[in-house]
Amino acid sequence: MSSTPSVETVFSTPGPHPNGMQATAQGFWILDQHTNLLQLVSHTGEVLRTLTTESDRGSGVTFDGTALWIASTYNCKILRVDAQTGATLAVYDTPGAAKTGAHGLEWRAGLLWIATPPAAMIYQVDVAGGFRVVHSFPAPGSRPHGLAWQDGDLWCVETNHRAFYRLDTKTGATLDQIELPAGAPEPHGMTIWDGHFWYCDTTTSAVSRFPLP
Repeated sequence: MSSTPSVETVFSTPGPHPNGMQATAQGFWILDQHTNLLQLVSHTGEVLRTLTTESDRGSGVTFDGTALWIASTYNCKILRVDAQTGATLAVYDTPGAAKTGAHGLEWRAGLLWIATPPAAMIYQVDVAGGFRVVHSFPAPGSRPHGLAWQDGDLWCVETNHRAFYRLDTKTGATLDQIELPAGAPEPHGMTIWDGHFWYCDTTTSAVSRFPLP
């Protein structure tokens, strides 16, 4: 099943090239690939906090309830960072990395989910168990980016397709597909908040949204 939504652009990010986005009750964490700054902005776009990170042109961010995780894409690392200071707490190798690393991260029930374009795979990693891959399946294309959860299923942005895929996390099978209309900003970082998909476009810095199916 495929559908085309009506997309609304809500605000522009404070940085020029946003490429990771994670919703929290306080606002959206947005990681900029150019400045390597991680900024918490309100749900209307006001900057609430700015953190300097050790990310190398990062492309994904998620929150585990205590600390933030960053996909440091160009040195193929995953960073766990302090949510108050941006200080690096731990560094791990990205599964499936080649010349670049991950572009999408999502946290759920003590496990980290990672979308890695060079391998065109999505990995489930047991962080407490030594950062060990416990499950994986093919991404819906060669350029997977943002990840988000809905009712036990994992949504993944495929930037080349300009599409959002709802995936069965056991098999990777596509359960639903949403294709952005012509003229809508390109999808990179993505999250779910208040009944909507929210996503950022690294080229235009637009943050847009459309309702969940």
